Amino acid sequence: MVSAKQDAVVIGAGFAGLSAAVALAERGVRVTVLEGKPALGGRAYSFTDAETGDFVDNGQHVLMGCYTETLDFLKRIGAYGQLVFHEDLEIEMLAGPGQSATLKTARLPGPLHMTAALLGYQHLSIAERMSVMRGGLRMLAMRRFNGGELRRLTVAQLMDRLGQSEHARRCFWYPMSIATLNDEPESSSSQLLAEVLKRAFFSRRRDSAFVYSRVGLSELYCTGAQRLIERAGGTVASHSIVEMLELGVGGEVASVRLRDGRRIEASNFISAVPAPQLMRLLPENAVADPFFSRFTGLSSSPIICVHVWLDREVTNSPFIGFIGTTTQWLFNKRRIFAQRGEAHPGYLSFVISGARKLVDRSNQEILEIVMNDLHAMIPASREAKVVKSLVLKEKNATMAPDLRSHELRPTAQTPIANFFLAGDWIQTGLPATIESAVISGRAAAVAVIARTAE
Repeated sequence: MVSAKQDAVVIGAGFAGLSAAVALAERGVRVTVLEGKPALGGRAYSFTDAETGDFVDNGQHVLMGCYTETLDFLKRIGAYGQLVFHEDLEIEMLAGPGQSATLKTARLPGPLHMTAALLGYQHLSIAERMSVMRGGLRMLAMRRFNGGELRRLTVAQLMDRLGQSEHARRCFWYPMSIATLNDEPESSSSQLLAEVLKRAFFSRRRDSAFVYSRVGLSELYCTGAQRLIERAGGTVASHSIVEMLELGVGGEVASVRLRDGRRIEASNFISAVPAPQLMRLLPENAVADPFFSRFTGLSSSPIICVHVWLDREVTNSPFIGFIGTTTQWLFNKRRIFAQRGEAHPGYLSFVISGARKLVDRSNQEILEIVMNDLHAMIPASREAKVVKSLVLKEKNATMAPDLRSHELRPTAQTPIANFFLAGDWIQTGLPATIESAVISGRAAAVAVIARTAE
């Protein structure tokens, strides 16, 4: 169908697939991107709410200054100008009505900026703040000199090793762990937590910046990526459901078969879909290969995002962590996106990560839990009226960060010479984040380019 050695098919059009396709297109490889859903974006997408005109993120995806590969990808597709950097990290943590403390970085070089934030964090006693700092230093030393030990410990076990109090865990360590790893500390990998904290909070001051988009997530990266790929002679097709990878005589992938009966041939193929979906695409003899068969041992973790439109503003803070409630984080969309100029004051998003116990409950039950938590933490919200609500569940939002799943994560290269993997679940050293997805996509593209150069 296309010329030998200089063409590739990418299955999946999320951050991983599109970053891989862009990297290939920039190197002169003609790319065909196939997305089964009606729109591009994979598991990181947004849509415009018809009633309010607001863009709604399917989960609350936040970029950070340490997402160097993601930010470079957005520069390359012309989307960097749509980003707003909140250089001074400021997170309000509520433990109850009037029980507020703020983690606020100082305008000092990193990592001193974060040291100042910890020293000023009033949910912890002075002794606990010093203990957290010592624990953080020990964790970073373990990351640098004894990564094998971290690989064997859960976050909870690491806290035992670091001598952290239950109160320090509840008010600092565990909210950070659940937010970044999307699962409970009792099962999550301490190696992943150490990597996140080092990159995001204990490096350069700019790495700690929260980065938001002026536009919806899909518009931020899907539109520009598609434009670049197509300008380079490639194709981006939604509603294109791949049913099977077909192997040729030499054991390499020869083509993909689509549900509508089409077959698309290419020299190289990249799968940028989650592991369960990939396993359904592989022929039986490939599934039996130990490289692929171990994917059945990977677990996933759910996220629930609840969007609520109130008839008034109930907090001035852009971003609040709740301590001790089912609901973990509140994003005040009007404050975060003030530069967009909307006047409606009451658009809030709430996030519950690692939500296994809730994901099968009804939307109404989940909404009641979130609103009860909001009322408990911010009593003034009881006077507000819910104008509209939307509950979004991602049952398989991310790869679970448990020790077994982390060990089972594969490389971009597979036993099939012309078949490569991308996705936030590929082994990047990071948890399943947007940055991990982009790193994996670019790694798969590098592997394809290396092969075409042979």
